[in-house]
Amino acid sequence: MKAIKIIILFAVFLSFVLAAYFYFSCPQLPEEMASHWNTRGEVDGYISKFWGLFLMPLVALGCFLLFIFLPKIDPLKKNVEKFRKYFDIFILIIILFLLYIYLLTVFWNFGFRFNIIRLMAPAMGFLFFYCGILIKNAKRNWFIGIKTPWTLSSDKVWDKTHKLGGKLFKIIGIISFLGVIFPNYFVWLILVPTLVITLFILFYSYFEYQKETKQ
Repeated sequence: MKAIKIIILFAVFLSFVLAAYFYFSCPQLPEEMASHWNTRGEVDGYISKFWGLFLMPLVALGCFLLFIFLPKIDPLKKNVEKFRKYFDIFILIIILFLLYIYLLTVFWNFGFRFNIIRLMAPAMGFLFFYCGILIKNAKRNWFIGIKTPWTLSSDKVWDKTHKLGGKLFKIIGIISFLGVIFPNYFVWLILVPTLVITLFILFYSYFEYQKETKQ
């Protein structure tokens, strides 16, 4: 979708423009910028001003190029085209998510104080929820989706696993929003459901494949 790619490129370009502006025109930014927060929302990592401003735009650019490149070399790239619109929207959401985190980091280093976990929780929730939409619509390929030996070996197992997996990832997304109310437990609200669902989906795809081979 050409319009989405234009928006993505604009968002990446904007992040570089902002980085250059902040670096050359904002001496009030510290030479050592806060770059990492612990599970309680406290700063526990710093990075130089240059990398604090330019690292995220570079990561966004790298993600965009990677997401564009991988489907082109996929042996099942024709299947990717069947859900391409969902994948393009996913790329856009990833880039906007990175830009959002980048702006939170910059504002914090300008001296604004807020609970960063509370602000990240809805963004993470939305990201997981859309992952559920993408997973539900993904067709068998080598780079995007729930890739186990059994989903990759059967279109039927792939479709059944992804239909269920899409619903479960949406549930993770909804749970993530609870981080706004319970920021101190946000990491556990993400990690525990993700781990449980990942293991469940792994075994589910295995048993679905065994059922198919017996039939």
